[in-house]
Amino acid sequence: MKKFALAGNPNCGKTTLFNNLTGSTAHVGNWPGVTVDKKEGIYKKCAEPIFIVDLPGIYSLSPYSPEEVISRNFILDEKPDCVINIVDATNPERNLYLTTQLMEIDVPLVIALNMIDEVEKNGDKIDAAALEKKIGVPVVPISALKGKGLDELMKRAYDFSKLPRKGVTVLEDADVMPLINKCKGAFENAGVENALFHAVKMAESDEREVAAHPDVAKVIEESRITFNDKVFGNDFEAIIADSRYKYISQNYSHVLTKKKASSDRQLTKSDKADKVLTNRIFGIPIFLVLLFLIFHLTFSEDLLYLGAGGVFDKEEPIVVYDANGNVIEDVEDGGIYYDADGNEVVAVFENGEPAALEIVPYAYDKEGNPVKAFFDADGNELAVLTDEKGELVDLYDGAGRKYEQFYNKDGYKVQLVLNEDGEFEDVMFASAIDEFCSEVTVNTFFGYEESVFTPGIVLFNTMDTFTGFLSACMTQVLSGAAPWVSGLVVDGILAGLFSVLSFLPQILLLFLFFSILEDSGYMARVAFILDRIFRRFGLSGRAFMPMIMGFGCSIPAMINTRTLADEKERTATIRVIPFFSCSAKLPILTAIAGGIVQMFGVGNADLITYGMYLLGVAVAIVCVILMRATTMKGEVPPFIMELPAYHMPQFKSLMLHLWDKAKHFVKKAFTIILASTIFIWFVSHFGWNWQFLEDEQINGSILAGIGGLIQPLFTPLGFGSQLGANGWVFVVAAVTGLIAKENVIATFGTLGACLAGAVIDVEADGGVAAVAAMISGTGINVAGLIAFIAFNMLTIPCFAAVATAKAELPGKKAFRSTLLFWIATSYVTACMVYLIGTWWWTVFIFIVVWALIIAGIVLGSQGKLNRKLFKEKRGK
Repeated sequence: MKKFALAGNPNCGKTTLFNNLTGSTAHVGNWPGVTVDKKEGIYKKCAEPIFIVDLPGIYSLSPYSPEEVISRNFILDEKPDCVINIVDATNPERNLYLTTQLMEIDVPLVIALNMIDEVEKNGDKIDAAALEKKIGVPVVPISALKGKGLDELMKRAYDFSKLPRKGVTVLEDADVMPLINKCKGAFENAGVENALFHAVKMAESDEREVAAHPDVAKVIEESRITFNDKVFGNDFEAIIADSRYKYISQNYSHVLTKKKASSDRQLTKSDKADKVLTNRIFGIPIFLVLLFLIFHLTFSEDLLYLGAGGVFDKEEPIVVYDANGNVIEDVEDGGIYYDADGNEVVAVFENGEPAALEIVPYAYDKEGNPVKAFFDADGNELAVLTDEKGELVDLYDGAGRKYEQFYNKDGYKVQLVLNEDGEFEDVMFASAIDEFCSEVTVNTFFGYEESVFTPGIVLFNTMDTFTGFLSACMTQVLSGAAPWVSGLVVDGILAGLFSVLSFLPQILLLFLFFSILEDSGYMARVAFILDRIFRRFGLSGRAFMPMIMGFGCSIPAMINTRTLADEKERTATIRVIPFFSCSAKLPILTAIAGGIVQMFGVGNADLITYGMYLLGVAVAIVCVILMRATTMKGEVPPFIMELPAYHMPQFKSLMLHLWDKAKHFVKKAFTIILASTIFIWFVSHFGWNWQFLEDEQINGSILAGIGGLIQPLFTPLGFGSQLGANGWVFVVAAVTGLIAKENVIATFGTLGACLAGAVIDVEADGGVAAVAAMISGTGINVAGLIAFIAFNMLTIPCFAAVATAKAELPGKKAFRSTLLFWIATSYVTACMVYLIGTWWWTVFIFIVVWALIIAGIVLGSQGKLNRKLFKEKRGK
């Protein structure tokens, strides 16, 4: 199978061309040793299938970035059958600089003049035939965005790939050409392939060439002594670059004929848009508004805040009736009445007023009549419905008809729930599938009761409903199996996987929005605007987007760090992304904040939650500054980016991009996340005696034992040994959150039930009652609770994010150090929160400590903390 490579500048339309050529066959992986996308696919419309590799976007073949090294090594070492060089037809002079370097390699080369539609739209003309004649390789005008000219491009590339080609250079008339010829001869004598390319690079004193061929490098140094250019002196790299641009300007620029001279040209639509979108005053506010809309449409449960605005408020008074349908004025707390639908209800009071009506549970016969009394075969009314062995007896109605099956009011089959004395107490669904289906309504997907859901929540609820139905089906299938089997499959494997997969639609929607901004050309402008601000913290403007995406979900945020050119910058950014609390952490914040207000009567839940978000951002900024001044020290790479013209993204390209992200996410879910989920479920549902435990027996589990064992480690954080025998509950809650932070709230309910001795419905109040029970059972104070929030916000994120970080970081060492970084940062921060919150005067101790640390960093950066020099002075 022939192998073609696509090479071109960033934003030249190369990836759009790749997506159009390969379609669903495309696969995205990593180039060995780096986290740069490696895109591969197959083109099937030629005489034979063609394997296509989309090389990273580069401006030259000089080894200044990982992308340039990858592209250069691939073309030289992998020896593709043809290189298709994508050139932006709206700006050919700058793009052809890379072309002049590719021409020097002994490989068939075809030029794709992309964006030809934009050229025609501007009223300009480009003479592809003249350029082809001048440059000596096939030139094909195309529009990758609209799919024009692609078949002709591939046909010419396929035909040209059959012919051998020797490299040529545009430097024939340059002053350094004698030196290049001398190097070329040396390489040819040594049997080096692509001798011309290597000779030019050696003349530039390319560091890789010098290291690989030190003998030839000596020739360059000898010539450098005697050579002197009027402008560039003996800087051969600058001389060669200048010679390339001069040749391009003199020989290739005439192929593009502009409709008007530059001074007479009107502003394009892109220029007009940039006057607003990149405005010094309005640029950043406009971006923040767009960012808010993206996150609102993806994660908010209240579309345009219609619910908060009172659109769905229903302040209808509670009205009850007697058996004849007459309104009852004097309602008593706990009294039994009827509602408007004829259901028998119990009035529940709050603050002395009727607050809710609870339907009295009844079983119904097949005709839909409530069963208010049970009889035996002889017509005797039964209070106790079990025999001496505790088994349910045969039950009859008052007419002597035996009940074969009971139903609820909606017609679903149910079973009777009896108390310890065998008396009727309630009903439960006979089928897990029926129970699930009974709870699904149109409001499940779209809201309408209190608000209208945003598209992201609609997609989340749709996936969650689907996965919930699968779980219900599996529960039904395993209804007769041993409890540990159904628990492992349903509560362990499926619950863990589905808790992660439920977020897939939202993650893809977030990717869709950002892909639209990226493909339209807007994100390049945002990075440019923010670069000046972020450079003060040791990062480039590109780092802003992954960080902000962290507020939605750490997984797409970490993947998006691939846009960062510097490896240290990428690592530092990945490490602080979890500090921008994702939506899954919000329930933890609101539950504990609500518990603090309820149990201690201090503060405001919203202000506490907002304050913790600010704490995460502040810690991220401090950590970035510290890393870039110490372990991740390095110069911020120069920010060079061509601002492409605005254009509409291609639907096919967007969908292919989302499909690839979905494949990667699901793959992670069925590997590390699956294994981790099973492990956490096992240690939380089995005791040290290997006996299976129900959820409410978690206090006897292996996990509880481990939590009690490591509980003293969290004493400086406020939720350790000082909480006594029950202090392990907070440790266990943090550990279960490693699977998915959503699990913490469910764990709160289970642990709260253990301490309170009663079932707690976390869905009713978001876990506030469960947290209140944990506070009462442990005696934890406010500072300890705030420290617990801080620890969970900053510590190791969910398994899905950990798996993503492992894939994106440069190696195992970086991954292990990142895990330690998360643990250390969360531990130190939570410790500071607890100590300062409990003993306010400790703030002065921390000020002194941090002042010494900062002073050490500053002195170290200035070279004043040289230990060897210090020892020498001390010896004197």
